[in-house]
Amino acid sequence: MRKTLLCEVAGVIAAPVARVEELVLTVGPGTVGPGNAWLLSDHGGVLRGGPGRFTLRLPGHSMTVDVTGRTFAVQGGWWYRGEYTVGPHPEGTLLTHRVYNAASRGRWAVPLANRFFAGFGESTRDGFAAGLERIGRELGCATHLA
Repeated sequence: MRKTLLCEVAGVIAAPVARVEELVLTVGPGTVGPGNAWLLSDHGGVLRGGPGRFTLRLPGHSMTVDVTGRTFAVQGGWWYRGEYTVGPHPEGTLLTHRVYNAASRGRWAVPLANRFFAGFGESTRDGFAAGLERIGRELGCATHLA
């Protein structure tokens, strides 16, 4: 798969890697929610497939969810791929979020269709920061942007 990095943001979670992995990397067939594809629990939906690749069915569309090693990835639409990678950090766990252009056709049109991504980095960072705080609440620990 060809992909081009558009944005990257990272944060630190004051919890052991194993606890963060259990929260964000646990994915199986069935309804999205607590204990299953937790990162997507605000979206809902039903996962089919597995063990490493799933199809997430949502009203009106579907997305692909991949879980490989310490990476949770969501791909949907004609270009979007978001990857969350969990790794060790001196303060606990480093969670890195990367957004890619993964279009197989019309890659040149992605910036045009997205207004050349004006404000995209800032909105991605804000959304990630909110998600990081949500993880902190769920695990009962501190978090901060890296």
